Amino acid sequence: MIYLEQFSYLLASALFIIGLKMLGSAKTARKGNQYSMFAMALAIVITLIISGIVGPLQIIVGLVVGGLIGVVVAKRIEMTSMPQMVALFNGFGGVASTLVAYSEYMRFTGAESLDVNVTVVLSLFIGTVTLTGSLIAFAKLQGIMRGAPIVLPMHQILNLLLMLGAVGFGVMNVMEPSVQVWAILIIAVAAIFGVTFVIPIGGADMPVVIALLNSYSGLAASATGFVLSNNVLIIAGALVGASGLILTQLMCDAMNRSLFNVLFGAVGTNDSTGESGAPDGEQKTVTRYTAEDAAMIMDTVQSVIIVPGYGLAVAQAQHVLYEMGELLSARGIDVKYAIHPVAGRMPGHMNVLLAEANVPYDVLYEMDDINDDFQNTDVALIIGANDVVNPSARTKKDSPLYGMPILNVDYARTVMFVKRSMGAGFAGEANPLFFDDKTMMVFGDAKAVITGLVKSLKEDS
Repeated sequence: MIYLEQFSYLLASALFIIGLKMLGSAKTARKGNQYSMFAMALAIVITLIISGIVGPLQIIVGLVVGGLIGVVVAKRIEMTSMPQMVALFNGFGGVASTLVAYSEYMRFTGAESLDVNVTVVLSLFIGTVTLTGSLIAFAKLQGIMRGAPIVLPMHQILNLLLMLGAVGFGVMNVMEPSVQVWAILIIAVAAIFGVTFVIPIGGADMPVVIALLNSYSGLAASATGFVLSNNVLIIAGALVGASGLILTQLMCDAMNRSLFNVLFGAVGTNDSTGESGAPDGEQKTVTRYTAEDAAMIMDTVQSVIIVPGYGLAVAQAQHVLYEMGELLSARGIDVKYAIHPVAGRMPGHMNVLLAEANVPYDVLYEMDDINDDFQNTDVALIIGANDVVNPSARTKKDSPLYGMPILNVDYARTVMFVKRSMGAGFAGEANPLFFDDKTMMVFGDAKAVITGLVKSLKEDS
């Protein structure tokens, strides 16, 4: 039986690694997810069978009930709510690690080794921080609490004291593992720290926070694996933790900001309708256009680059956008999509959104691969995006966006914005491109505007 367990864990670990590798490409991501799902199911079933905790009937019932809940949630969740769901999943992973570690701690006989006692402390702390931090991220994304940074008096000193308290209680727990109050205090301090850690982070930085909390959930699971001496849990948790940290760094690089600045910079406004108007308080006006005007321009072009943003997700306009892209392509117009790494409110948000609408993978381009194409493009169509195309990032040194790599939409011959209002982006920085002579501002709900554009294109065909 021991050989079956080790072989199953080895197979599950290999499938986790293969699945993670396949998640790196949009074309293979779905299959990578399936491999990872099978690996997790295999690891759970083998662990329960070998341990004898429950019988086959309970295992089957648990898998069926859990699977049905997952299917229902996945079917009912809207694409606009996907970041919130990911945040909750991170929290679920964290609380699972905390509960398992605490239940194992309650079974201790007092003869445990130092490494086991230390990893119990780490699992309790990281798992609980992940839970409460993820709940705050969910609340900000869901609009339950305001998305702007919330900074308390002496906030960083409070966080430092909480960290020192957690370290102190952790040391006491390792020295006196039979005194249960230390473990409870660790959980309590971690719960508070998770809240104070995330509330000063603004909406613009949510992609980084989600990636970081995902990493925390993996680290907590890996620590719990050491507590249980479970190799597959150690490996799976380490993979999630490492990939989450790498993704966090990639997100920071995409914004040209350090992780320290993201966590402690308190950047961002309450929502995407922050400050409005021209930069530096100048009195300028924009020229408003209609969907029919936009269709007339599209009739005369040879190339279009579409830049999707969070406004596209809010309007659920991805399907009608796909229809528009197909109409333009049928006319011989070169249509491409430019994806900024931090567009949307979670890593890969725009890729997932467009994949749901069956937009072909080969027309989706990352920022570095398409930025040079804008100067030879007739129209850059920006739908619900702002910060990722704001030229202030290049020139305005006192802007929170300064230094952030952006999509070079302002190099296109015509720039067309589809927005609900003149509101600034999450960073609260007014966009000077709105007032450029070659910019067309089409105001309205993205789905309604694109639907009108599609209707006009069909009438002209």
